[in-house]
Amino acid sequence: MTKAIEMRIDQLRAEVKDGARDVPGTYQMTSPEGEVIYVGKSKALRTRLLSYFRASYPRDKGARILREAATLTWTPEPSEFAALLQELRLIKRLRPRYNVMMKRDARYHAFVRITGGHTPMLQVVRGAGTDETGTYYGPFRGVYQLAEAIRELNDLLGLRDCKPTLPMFYADQPELLPLPSRTPGCIRHEIGKCLGPCVAAVHQTEYLAAFGVARDFLEGHADAPHGPLLAQMTAASEALDYERAALLRDKVARVDSLQAQLSRLRFALESLSFVYAIPADEPAKARSYVVRRGRVRHEAPTPRTAAERRAFAEAIEAILAPADPAPATVPGHEVDEVLLVAAWFKRHPKELERTTPLRG
Repeated sequence: MTKAIEMRIDQLRAEVKDGARDVPGTYQMTSPEGEVIYVGKSKALRTRLLSYFRASYPRDKGARILREAATLTWTPEPSEFAALLQELRLIKRLRPRYNVMMKRDARYHAFVRITGGHTPMLQVVRGAGTDETGTYYGPFRGVYQLAEAIRELNDLLGLRDCKPTLPMFYADQPELLPLPSRTPGCIRHEIGKCLGPCVAAVHQTEYLAAFGVARDFLEGHADAPHGPLLAQMTAASEALDYERAALLRDKVARVDSLQAQLSRLRFALESLSFVYAIPADEPAKARSYVVRRGRVRHEAPTPRTAAERRAFAEAIEAILAPADPAPATVPGHEVDEVLLVAAWFKRHPKELERTTPLRG
């Protein structure tokens, strides 16, 4: 370690010892060029920040970050929950290169993502990443089971599951013809499991209609579209082809499982709709959060006067006023917040005692 780095670290340590207190809050480490390289949070800021100076270089990540930091700043927050929420927002806004956002929670959850474009498809992903515009269904537990169920849904409706960048050619786009008579490498179309938008085998309206069935199913507007599977299973059983009947039964079970997960998901997201009031040692610092379907829609000091209560009630009315046609969907930019809120109340179930159901 060079003398200049040693002096800089000693100065940062002195600043923490002199100014930081063991209260909830967030902190930022900034490079000499002014780049925020790391954002963190703690329920005991002083203890957490001092731990960086005890880290071993180069083994510990904290020590490596500290060597690159020219400044270390921190901001107290009224509660640990407030610190968590602020950390998430700072990471999403600043994108520090040493942060891996929501990595722990994303390991255990998966989402169904709807891709954009004129030939949409369903993808199973572990999180939104940097996608701020996509539409997601979730979170689900069990990425492999979810992937199997979505595969069955794609097969039933003839939806594509190829690379999103693969060119698509609809039958009602004659200017793109002539096309090859067979799709190189597209086995699903050849065996009748895909409508074939990559070889102009389907009109755009037909494909979008099939995709609409899948979307309605995901949003709970339609039952599982596995009538053909049930008919094939019955026919196989009557023909004494029990092996094929068992295979079809397993396919039906996977789609039924997805439908059950979607139903539980909608219930779980609805249960994450309440006012969450967090007290503080000083009443003026107490804050209340309006949470709707796992997302913080409004936050303010906990009302103490009649006027403040009226203003808070009006904010709730505004949040509840718009109809939500797809309660199972989560916008891409809010996926991480849903995971954060769900994880917080799972780790601290007694905090639910501080919540009040939302009412207009």
